[in-house]
Amino acid sequence: MTASLKAIDGSADLPVLMNELAAQARNAARVLSLAPAEQKNRALEAMERLIHAGADAILAANAEDVAEAKAAGTTSAFIDRLTLTPARITAMADGIAAVRAISDPVGVVTESWQRPNGMTIERVRVPLGVIAVIFESRPNVAADAGALCLKSGNAVILRGGSDSFRSCRAIHDCLAQGLREAGLPEAAITLVPTRDRAAVGLLLSGLNGGVDVIVPRGGKSLVARVEAEARVPVFAHLEGVNHVYVDGAADLEMAKSIVLNAKMRRTGVCGAAETLLVDRAAAGTLLKPLVDTLIGAGCEVRGDGTVQAADARVQPAREEDWDTEYLDAIIAAKIVDGVDGAIAHIHEHGSHHTDAIVTGDTKTADKFLNEVDSAIVLHNASTQFADGGEFGFGAEIGIATGKFHARGPVGVEQLTSFKYRIHGTGQTRP
Repeated sequence: MTASLKAIDGSADLPVLMNELAAQARNAARVLSLAPAEQKNRALEAMERLIHAGADAILAANAEDVAEAKAAGTTSAFIDRLTLTPARITAMADGIAAVRAISDPVGVVTESWQRPNGMTIERVRVPLGVIAVIFESRPNVAADAGALCLKSGNAVILRGGSDSFRSCRAIHDCLAQGLREAGLPEAAITLVPTRDRAAVGLLLSGLNGGVDVIVPRGGKSLVARVEAEARVPVFAHLEGVNHVYVDGAADLEMAKSIVLNAKMRRTGVCGAAETLLVDRAAAGTLLKPLVDTLIGAGCEVRGDGTVQAADARVQPAREEDWDTEYLDAIIAAKIVDGVDGAIAHIHEHGSHHTDAIVTGDTKTADKFLNEVDSAIVLHNASTQFADGGEFGFGAEIGIATGKFHARGPVGVEQLTSFKYRIHGTGQTRP
């Protein structure tokens, strides 16, 4: 019986299993670091085809996961994140194709210079090694992370949430078959084959040097745990408390369209807007139409006194609303004193994820873009563009809000580090 099967039936020694998986991933990472772009692309092409061909099996597995989650009484926002549809499976396959189309970053010389002694120094992109991705609910993360890590020459250990266990296994079957068809080791994309939560703790320990980087994708409690307990570097954002500031110089129709999309396109994504800020100087003309647009689309608005006075349907905002990531059809709304008031509010309550300004005044927009310290800042565009695919990265393994190594959408390039290659002609140091 294989280690995977032992883990599924609960009879395995979990630490032994996890260390074995990490060792296999480390060996696979060595192979991937030297694999030519053509071979990696062949695997990605096969994965795209197999995801399409396996759509029925993936949907059937997902239906079981969704039924179990509904029976457990989980929220509608969680169900939305968990649910796969034919369109979402097509998008998953298209994401793999987009990653395949990206130039291979491995081995690229990003800078080269010559020293006075005649030595040439090159800075060259190299893979990070073994990446552990710990995620909740969204089964498509398995495909996105697998494709991105493969393209960037990294092995990946995927630990999906227990709620999406069947869906992730069905998707992983397609990824593993794609690796086999291209002659690459299956351990290049490993799915932890158990729902046992102790597996997460073992990944966070680094598995005796078997894991180089951890990427958490999930709720605040998961990310907080990873950041608190991880013994290896982490790419993460704790939450997406994202703002849209509508300035007095904004075009009303544009503002309505952007605010509605930022909040309601998909309420459960980390790029969804959670707070609406409106310039006091133009509240008389902007506020009521914006609130009416949101409520008309089924969004609950929780506002300060001025916002409540503009529409009797607005619920009173509590202090904690300014710091809440709803991931649901709820938004907090507040009047602020111009762009300075908006920046001050975001500085106090934001999460350094994604914030937007709607204005026709370029000077005001520049001030906002320069002074808001978030990974992604937008002018006259929806916060829902906080997505690696929309950045042209093909897909993303997550959004990082820290300031070391990677920030914003973490795509293929961000999954590499660098080393220095030095070419000499016999130089010795005096």
